Parts: sequence; C-alpha cells; structure tokens
Amino acid sequence: MTSSFSGQNRPGVPPRLPTPPTGWPIGSYATYEEAQRAVDFLADGDFPVQEVTIVGVDLMLVERVTGRLTWGRVLGTGAASGAWFGLFVGVLLSLFNTTASAGFGPILVGLTVGVAFGIIFAAVGYGSARGKRDFQSASQLVAGRYDVLCQPRSAERGRDLLAKLAMRPADTNHKD
Repeated sequence: MTSSFSGQNRPGVPPRLPTPPTGWPIGSYATYEEAQRAVDFLADGDFPVQEVTIVGVDLMLVERVTGRLTWGRVLGTGAASGAWFGLFVGVLLSLFNTTASAGFGPILVGLTVGVAFGIIFAAVGYGSARGKRDFQSASQLVAGRYDVLCQPRSAERGRDLLAKLAMRPADTNHKD
C-alpha cells in the first residue's frame, strides 16, 4: 500500500519524504558540473535518465565571507529593504484608495514608514549581536564528490556509455 506521502512504487515520481537513494554507482565525479555533464551525455544517448540519481557525498557547508559589516552598511541595507516593503504597501494602499485627491500620498507614506521601520529593525538586530558577527557571508552546501546512481536493470549500459564519455576530451561541448 502506498501512502499519499511517499512517491515510492511510482516510477518517475521522487519521494516526498527524505529517503536514501537507491541504485548502483555508474560514475563518480569531483564536481556537480561533471555529474550533470555525465547525465546529459546519458540523455543524449537515449538512456532512461529517469532511473538516474545524482548523489552528493561528504557534504560540507561552505560559508564565504563577502565583506565587513559596519553600522553604515547595516542601516543602509535596512533602509533599502524597508523602502521596498513600504513602496509595496503604499502602492497597494493607493490602488484601493477611492479618494481621487490622494495622489501619491499613500505611496510616499508607505515608503517613509517602510524606511523608518527598516532602519529600526536593522539597528536592533545588529546592535543585539554586540560585535559577535561583524561580517556578511554567503553559505553554500557542497559535496566532496558526486556519485551517479542508476537502477540495476540499466546500470551496465549506463557504465558503458559513461566509459565512452570518459574517453572524450573534457572541453567538448558538442552534442552527439
């Protein structure tokens, strides 16, 4: 019996709950781009790619520092994000305003209040950190390697095709 929460037992439908991948390894690559290239090569060879899974192994969270945080940068970013939200609210208010003489009043009020609240919230957030995180960063989940798995019924053919790909130069971008 299949529950409505699982895609198991239905080919081509990924499971809705986290489940370990299944299949036999047919290739292993150092980068995600190489694993994508392998699956693309399989697709070009009329391989049933719906039986293929790319699995990132040895996951790591990489946080790249993009800059130093200062009060000026924090308040400027808060003002900008508040301005966008205030502009949105102001435009909505002006659309539903039935008074013809209102003009741009609701938009300007929304923009002004949005900037003020954006600065206040940014200042409170940054001030409460008390200098413990004075930098900006971008986080990314990266794998140490990317394995391409395939269902057993097609694994041998998949390995054979990927062996042909491995013999080609890496910079070839043409389709077969």
